[in-house]
Amino acid sequence: MAPAAVLSVEETRQTFAKTRARHHLHADVDVWLDTLEAPMSDDPPSLEEVTQAVFAMRQEWTGKITESLVAQRHAQVLQQRTWACPHGQRLLAARPAPPRTGHTMVGEVSLARPYVYCMPCQQGFSPVDEALQRSERRTPWDRQQAGARVAAAVPFETAQELFAALTGRSLSDPPVHAVAGELSHELGVLEVSPTAAEIAHRVAEMAAGKTWRPVLVLAIDGALVPTRPEQAKGPVAGRRHTRARRASWPGEWQEAKGLRVSRVERERIVPLLSWYQVHQEEDVGAALRRVQEAGLIPAAQVRMCVLGDGAKWIWHQVSALFPTAVQILDYDHGREHVHQGASRQFGEDTGQEQEWVEAMMARLFWGYVPWAIEGLEALQPRDAQAAEEIRQLIGFLRNRERRLHDRTARKGGDPIGRGGIEAANKCMSHVRFKRSGAWWYVEKANHMLALRWAKDNGTFERVFEAYKRRALHRHRSDPP
Repeated sequence: MAPAAVLSVEETRQTFAKTRARHHLHADVDVWLDTLEAPMSDDPPSLEEVTQAVFAMRQEWTGKITESLVAQRHAQVLQQRTWACPHGQRLLAARPAPPRTGHTMVGEVSLARPYVYCMPCQQGFSPVDEALQRSERRTPWDRQQAGARVAAAVPFETAQELFAALTGRSLSDPPVHAVAGELSHELGVLEVSPTAAEIAHRVAEMAAGKTWRPVLVLAIDGALVPTRPEQAKGPVAGRRHTRARRASWPGEWQEAKGLRVSRVERERIVPLLSWYQVHQEEDVGAALRRVQEAGLIPAAQVRMCVLGDGAKWIWHQVSALFPTAVQILDYDHGREHVHQGASRQFGEDTGQEQEWVEAMMARLFWGYVPWAIEGLEALQPRDAQAAEEIRQLIGFLRNRERRLHDRTARKGGDPIGRGGIEAANKCMSHVRFKRSGAWWYVEKANHMLALRWAKDNGTFERVFEAYKRRALHRHRSDPP
C-alpha cells in the first residue's frame, strides 16, 4: 500500500490562493471584454479599430494579471503581521498601510503593503518592498530602464513623445534626467565594454575554418561636442516670466576623444567595443591601457592594425601598447594634406591640380614615399606660400613613411580608411549632441556618451542591472 501524501498548511493555503486568484481573473476578463466591446458599433469593426481599442485598454488587463500574480506568489509576506527589526531582535507589529500603486510598463499594480516602524531605531520599512526589490523612486525599474534607453537615443522631449505613443504611459523629465545621471555615474570603458570572453568568442567565430588569423582594427579619433562652462549653472538674475535673453556665457567646442575596436569581415567592418569621452589625450591612453590589461583585445589570436590621423599622441600610445600592430595612416587624411599643397601650388588650374594629386596619391598608395618626396623636392614653387606648403608636406610624408603602405595593407585585408569610426562619430555623437541651441555641460555630455556607447556595445542591460544592484544595496545598508 502506497504511503499517503502529506500536505503542509502552507501548500494548502497556496493552492487555495491560486484557485481563488484564477477565478477572480476569469471574472475580470469577462468585465474587460464587455467594456472593450461596448463602444464598438454594430457594423463589424476594422482590424485597426480593434487593435486601437485593445491597445488603449491592454494595460488595465495586464496590470490586473501582474497584481494577481504578485498577490499569489508573495501571499505569505503580504499576510504576515509581525516582523523582526533588521537592526535588532525586537518583534514589531505591522501597521496597516493604504495600497500603493506602481505605474509599471504593463499597467498599474496596486498592493496593500504592511508597514513596520521601530521606535528605538527610528526607522521604518516595508517587507513587501524588500521582497519585490522595489525601487526607492516612485518610478519602477522597468520604466526607469525604458526611459533611460529612449532618452539616450533622442532628446528628452522626443523621448517623452515616443514613450507615450509606444507604451501608453507618461514619462516625466526629472526621473529620466536623474536616472540617466545615476546610471552613467562612474562608468568607465570596462563597464560599458563586452567581456573578454564575449570578444574571444566572436573572434573564434571569425577564425573558424580559416587559414589566416582574423583582422582586428583599432581606430582612434575625436568628435566635436558643443559645451557650456560651469559658470552657466545656477539661477540667473532678473524677473521671472520675461523674454529669454541670449546666454551671457560663451560656448566652446570640445573634442570627445575615444577608440573603436572592430573586426573585419570581408568588406564589412563590424564594431566590437567603443568608448568616447570629452577628456584629454592621456585619458584615452589610460582607457586603452585598461582595455589591454583586461584582455579585451586578444592580440595573439588576431592580426592587429591601427588606423589614425597624423596626431603624434595617437601613435605614441599605440606604439607603447601594441608594438607589433600594423600602423596605417588614414588615406583621406593623407589626401587632405596633398590637396592642400596642390591648391597652393597650382592655384585656379584645377585640371593640373587634380592630375598632380592623383599621381601623388598613386605613389603613396603603392608605398613609393621616397619617390613622392623626390618629386616634391624637384617641384618649383609658384610663390613663398606654396614653398612653405610643399616644405610642410615633405616633412609630413617623411615622418609618416612607415604608415604609408596602403597597397600592402589592402593585400593583407587591412582597411586604409577610418570610415567605421567616422560613421560612429556621426551616429553616436553628432546626431545626439549637435542640435539647435544645445550646449552641454561636460559632465552631462560624458554621461550621455557613456549611455550611448553602452547601447552600441550591447551592454546596456548589464549596466542597468549594476545600477539596480547598487541602488538596492545602498537602500539596505543605510544606517538607522
